[in-house]
Amino acid sequence: MNRSQPQFQRLFLMFLVSLFFHFHTSYSDVGNAALYSPPYSPTACYGSDASQFPSSNLFAAAGDGIWNDGAACGRLYLVRCITSTSTPYTCNQNQTIQIKIVGYIGGAPFAHSTYKATMVLSNTAFGTIANSSTGSSYISIEFEQ
Repeated sequence: MNRSQPQFQRLFLMFLVSLFFHFHTSYSDVGNAALYSPPYSPTACYGSDASQFPSSNLFAAAGDGIWNDGAACGRLYLVRCITSTSTPYTCNQNQTIQIKIVGYIGGAPFAHSTYKATMVLSNTAFGTIANSSTGSSYISIEFEQ
């Protein structure tokens, strides 16, 4: 028996154990987000009720992919920017926020170009995960409920 074989097996086992502990299972979805500028009220979920907006101003309107005939109203999502669709260095690295769905993108006041977005983020939410000074108003996001 080769003396280096047990050492190799031990190193391989240590590698497998470290791989196991560093393995990350993600249940996130990937989509895109646009910028949701004021006015924010009325919304499809809560009309003109001002209490619908979280005090953090981290909220969004849902696109067709997550709207689910209004079932998305009030849902909370963890969202992070993963890349810009048009400008490099747009994402604020390691920033994950929790947003609340308060509206629907399917009509006014949203521009036709935002209808295909997964969600449209409030100015505060967008500016927290993306560097809005780059001029990009569309980003790719990772999100989970």
